[in-house]
Amino acid sequence: MHTAHQTALETKHATLDRRIHAESQRPLPDTAVLADLKKQKLRLKEEIQNI
Repeated sequence: MHTAHQTALETKHATLDRRIHAESQRPLPDTAVLADLKKQKLRLKEEIQNI
């Protein structure tokens, strides 16, 4: 059963995924930004799994 909280987390996760993809497609991706986005995405994934 999806809760509003879980749906919100999944939406944020998808948004981070798109931001990671966009950053990685740039001619000179910012590795610090990519690392931060990936950490945020991993935290969200873990939180979603713990629901």
